[in-house]
Amino acid sequence: MISCLPLDLATGALLLWLGLGLSGFLLGGWPTLACRLVFPLSSMVALLLSTAGFTALTATPDHLQLRGPLPALPWSFQIDPLSGFFLILLGLLACAVALFATGYFRSLPGPALRRLMLQYHVFLLGMGLVLLAANAFTFLVAWESMALASYFLVVTEHEKVDSQHAGFLYLLIAHLGALAILLGFVILAGATISQGGPFSAMLHAPLNAFWAATAFLLTFFGFSAKAGLLPLHIWLPDAHPAAPAPVSALMSGAMLQIAFYGMLRVDFLFLGKQAMWWGPFVLVVGLATALFGVLFAAVQTDMKRLLAYSSIENMGLIMVAFGLALIFRAHGLNALAALALAAALYHALNHAFFKGLLFLGSGSVLHGAGSVAMDRLGGLIRQMPQTAFFMLLGTLAIAGLPPLNGFASEWLLLQAFLLSPALPQSTLSAVLPLAASGVVLAVALAAYAMVKFYGIAFLGQARGTQHVHEAGRWERSAMALLSVACIFLGLFPGVLLNLLHPVLLEMLGQGFAVQQGLWLTPVSAQRASYSPVIFFLGMATALGLSFLLIWSFFGRPLRRVPAWACGFPVRTPAMQDSPMGFAQPLLRIFAPLYQAERETDDAGRWQLRIGEPVYRILYKPLNYIVLWISTQVLRLQQGRITLYLLYSFLTLLILLALWR
Repeated sequence: MISCLPLDLATGALLLWLGLGLSGFLLGGWPTLACRLVFPLSSMVALLLSTAGFTALTATPDHLQLRGPLPALPWSFQIDPLSGFFLILLGLLACAVALFATGYFRSLPGPALRRLMLQYHVFLLGMGLVLLAANAFTFLVAWESMALASYFLVVTEHEKVDSQHAGFLYLLIAHLGALAILLGFVILAGATISQGGPFSAMLHAPLNAFWAATAFLLTFFGFSAKAGLLPLHIWLPDAHPAAPAPVSALMSGAMLQIAFYGMLRVDFLFLGKQAMWWGPFVLVVGLATALFGVLFAAVQTDMKRLLAYSSIENMGLIMVAFGLALIFRAHGLNALAALALAAALYHALNHAFFKGLLFLGSGSVLHGAGSVAMDRLGGLIRQMPQTAFFMLLGTLAIAGLPPLNGFASEWLLLQAFLLSPALPQSTLSAVLPLAASGVVLAVALAAYAMVKFYGIAFLGQARGTQHVHEAGRWERSAMALLSVACIFLGLFPGVLLNLLHPVLLEMLGQGFAVQQGLWLTPVSAQRASYSPVIFFLGMATALGLSFLLIWSFFGRPLRRVPAWACGFPVRTPAMQDSPMGFAQPLLRIFAPLYQAERETDDAGRWQLRIGEPVYRILYKPLNYIVLWISTQVLRLQQGRITLYLLYSFLTLLILLALWR
């Protein structure tokens, strides 16, 4: 019997993805054949990749090195429990997204489909290679491949000005982040950077406090640019609405989490001896990102733009848990650090599934109703009942309601906060409860935003959509798969936490408490425990008994009457809450933050345009400064060869003076 090592399975899956991308490029002239052949095979390859990830959780770490473009720059790959966990995340999400893409892209023209299939699979290949990279050279090549492929996917509709703007902004921020990561790797690798910067040399690199802090800030900045953390989030709200729905699902559900993987690999593992301020710094950045993201998600009128800001909020929550883990580890409390890190990894996987589900559902709405502008939607639950059901599950999960998966990871995070009094520093013990209250506020506002998201689009009367149709079977099967994942992770969190045990052992040398039975017990049953299955059965029983009692006493003489319309004789869609009307409380309370401006649309109706404060305060002045410097530099370009020779001569003199 032939057995394959996890690294063999993973590299084989990535090579198959590359082959499928090339096959799709060649078969793009036959769109129906290409979609029904390439994307289902891509889904099967994704399952193979996730199988490699599951196997890597319990297998011995493996390593592979191949000859690179130069003898001193080899291609180096490795697989361990940490990369295995993220391979599971990538593989399971890519499996569902590929099924959805089978039906979603079937109407795309041949030339556009050829390009998209190649770029789509190169994007998957790049993400997989980032997770398998074992030296700086391989990592950066894979990181840039991932960035470039996703850029071309964002500008799929390149004829639109909004897509061009979103793509340019994304590429600019991505390259700034890549440059910061490169500089951080140079510091960590030292002299070994000329041999490709092997990760084994970076592990616990002998750096003094200054260079360790510099490497931390550079790499955290670089990964934050891809993760969409404040203030580097500026690309994310534009890129997600511009990209096709399957691409948005992969970018939000997988690519953002791979940036978190980079932080875990570099800032947590490589920089083992951390300074005390690193954890509070990450926690503050994460909390600010979460609150900013949810406040702006709640006032959006576009479904995909709302989900983009929600991704910023969820990445902020993951960073809060990551910062809390850094704080606990810095004080030698590895058991509590394992709890916080488990909450971060759990929420990363949850976010991949429920955000992927919601982005795919938004794509179904776009194809079925022709728009994702919420002020043009309404009543979709009647025309798209199955999509509405799947979207309801995703909405409840992301809102953090039990017994779905979003609640379990957020509950673990709050349990970690409740254990913070064990810290020896009284200042941190006093401040962390305030951070916990900020997390609770972000979760509550997220529920508020998702009530608006689902209620306005799927409930009530139709506002402007006349011909609406249900999503196809491929799309529905993909959403059903992600819905099942959200339910399973919510009802059986102990299964995932037991799978995380090898990851936590690798990261901290100490795992999470083994979960047994139906109860989730972070520390001890006497302190706190939670059983999603028992909660669900109790809730279902209470609802069933309530229904039977109400029906037996009041339900038999049932009489249907029109809903009260406040005295108006005719009910019209205009009498419903609009997206901005629903957000009025926040618009009034946080008016200085939003800087809302009134404008009229093509039909002469008033609209509110929400400004981006970070762009206004930071990026706009920076843009003016760069333009001014460019204008001054252009004055040197006079078109005279004698002047250019003078510049060269003066530069040579300055270099000689400095060299001496």
